[in-house]
Amino acid sequence: MSSTKVPATDIWQALRAAMPARIGLGRTGDALPLRAVLDLQLDHARARDAVHAPLDVAKLAAELAPLTVVHVRSAAPDRPTYLRRPDLGRRLAEATPLPDGQVCDVLFVIGDGLSASGVQARAAALVEACIAQLPELTIGPVVIARQARVALADEIGERLRARVTVMVIGERPGLSVADSLGMYMTFAPRVGRADSERNCISNIHDAGGLSAAQAAQTLGWLLRESLRRQLSGVDLKDDQVQLPSSSSLPLEGPP
Repeated sequence: MSSTKVPATDIWQALRAAMPARIGLGRTGDALPLRAVLDLQLDHARARDAVHAPLDVAKLAAELAPLTVVHVRSAAPDRPTYLRRPDLGRRLAEATPLPDGQVCDVLFVIGDGLSASGVQARAAALVEACIAQLPELTIGPVVIARQARVALADEIGERLRARVTVMVIGERPGLSVADSLGMYMTFAPRVGRADSERNCISNIHDAGGLSAAQAAQTLGWLLRESLRRQLSGVDLKDDQVQLPSSSSLPLEGPP
């Protein structure tokens, strides 16, 4: 049987279609082709912009209406300090006022994190999708936090008496995706919680990542299990049964 040799260019094209990695780009002399260089510079610029862009808090709050929104900031007074001092992003600014309220099941905190552009683009829709998955639970006010790290939700949740906090935050941008979001769920939040006591749902974005609907469904399952088992983190695994999509279901009944 004779075989046909597949051209190398076709092999690279298939691999590039399966992953965002920069592979098989070719070269011009001793350098990358001009298009590859320009694409790399553009993605690098997008990543830098995502880190340094300010969050438009007023616009985000308007998108969250009619939900009650509270504004806070961390102990980092500005962006340069926030980037140099991660510890300050984990604490509330001194004398931060927070409203008194009843105990709630779930408190959502939206933090700018390392991609304010990602938060600006899709955090409101993500929170709304998550709340829609939790009709039987009481939801506290949505807290928007500037210069925020993940652990900032521990102090906020403790002060607002939340049973569980969910931090929606901009993830560290890369050269393939600059506007990805992550969600970090913590049962019984309090200052000093370890990262191992959280559950993370990451890679939430439109360029091949988790959709808002998928992330919300996963969070809904984790939240109910967290409240039922009174824990979160490494002892709580996402082992829910994954149902097939409607497109994969048979059109006729079983034989």
